[in-house]
Amino acid sequence: MSTGELNRRNLFRAGGVVAAGAAMSMVPGVSFAVPAPGAGQQTKTVTGTFRPDVPDWYYLPVDVPRGVKQIDVVYSYDKPSVPAGTRGNACDIGMFGPEGHELGTRRGFRGWSGGFRDRFSISAAEATPGYLAGPVTPGRWHVILGPYTVAPQGLNYRVDVTLTFGRDTSKPFQPNPAPETAPARDRGRSWYRGDSHLHTVHSDGKRTPEQLVADARAAGLDFIVSTDHNTSSSQLVWGDYATDDLLILNGEEVTTRSGHWPAIGVPAGTWIDWRYRAADPRDFRRFTDQVHRAGGLVTAAHPFANCFGCTYEFAYEIADLVEVWNGPWTPEDEASVTHWDGLLRGGRWIPAIGDSDAHNPDHTVALPHTVVQADRLGRAELLAGLKAGRSWLAESKDVQLGFSVSGAGRTAGIGGRLVAGIGTPVEVRAVVRGVPGTTVTFLDQLGPEHSETVPESGAATVTWTTYPRYSRWVRVEVRRPSGGPKTTTPNAMVAMSNPIFLGAADAG
Repeated sequence: MSTGELNRRNLFRAGGVVAAGAAMSMVPGVSFAVPAPGAGQQTKTVTGTFRPDVPDWYYLPVDVPRGVKQIDVVYSYDKPSVPAGTRGNACDIGMFGPEGHELGTRRGFRGWSGGFRDRFSISAAEATPGYLAGPVTPGRWHVILGPYTVAPQGLNYRVDVTLTFGRDTSKPFQPNPAPETAPARDRGRSWYRGDSHLHTVHSDGKRTPEQLVADARAAGLDFIVSTDHNTSSSQLVWGDYATDDLLILNGEEVTTRSGHWPAIGVPAGTWIDWRYRAADPRDFRRFTDQVHRAGGLVTAAHPFANCFGCTYEFAYEIADLVEVWNGPWTPEDEASVTHWDGLLRGGRWIPAIGDSDAHNPDHTVALPHTVVQADRLGRAELLAGLKAGRSWLAESKDVQLGFSVSGAGRTAGIGGRLVAGIGTPVEVRAVVRGVPGTTVTFLDQLGPEHSETVPESGAATVTWTTYPRYSRWVRVEVRRPSGGPKTTTPNAMVAMSNPIFLGAADAG
């Protein structure tokens, strides 16, 4: 048994996931010798204490000899009482193999469970969700410990590492990624509904992949993006649960100590590192570039989420999308829309997206979701539509929205531009269905310009006339004064669009 006492910095939320810190800090490790013939298992234990000023990450070396067929890790830590308003103890865990644990070493990554599990297992045939099955090769492995929040008294931890020896006769794990098509839902150029921020048991969710597929289909979605925290493990099994009427895209919610940014639409098996902060902009750029090279998009998730490490602190100009609506409507979403609208008014448009971020069965999949115009139901086409802002956000599949502008004999839709002289009258038109008890509002860079109440039928056509001289762009919001599903927040969003731009391209 070895003991170490260490220090550290700041944090996120109990049972959550984490990231950051460039320094490679080590705790005392363990070394296993080749066992005597017939020995089945060996277990070794490491204990230690983290003080409140420790770095973000610690690595516990584990020297693994030949002849190991399975590695099991169990960890625990104390949770002393703390005064109200003081953060208690929370510690995350993961694993890197002998291929390396340096920043960005994809080959060495073997899994992550944050604070969601107290144990994991890895063998050639299978692994705990969140971890990657594969041979337990000899060499120096590293258990990664992330003291997420540390009580003033410190965090006392214990890690038990068990190696199982013997010849592994089980069939090696074979990846089975999701198919690249869902022909039963492909309608050619059309509007497609999708939820691009979802979790399963492969991180801190409580839905199995099979349950998530069932709930997404029931919600009327055409596609989903799987974004488990800091791991690629679920990307390798979606083919076991795929159907021909739901396209499943791969992703990862890159969960750092400076905020979360889902990487969406990446190839199966893509892992993006998360061990840096907003104060390390070159590292952030390095990994967003990795996502873009892989053909994916970067989302600034829940920018004003009120938990440590959740608020988005990175540069917005690097993001492709801003998640302005995350789950049931809250004041945090209102703040996100206001901030996004402020960026738009200042000439920096980053298309908006809405996602449910559903983790558990009581979280409603597709509340909200994004409706995107794409040439077909395919990864490249959907991502192109999202990046171009040809999209609007919806509370549910019952909500329908058509939004366009016309003038000088031309028409433009969401994400487009109507080229017209500054004195050309432009008709702004919204057609809504399935939204009783709501108000439709047109906005431009000056704020709300025109509103009408939708009748109890839930259907309405609302029009307003403006000029490019006065409106550089227009967008539409549909809100319900009484609130919305699973929220008591008044004036809840029911639908909103990305903007349509007016005038010459160099006019803003």
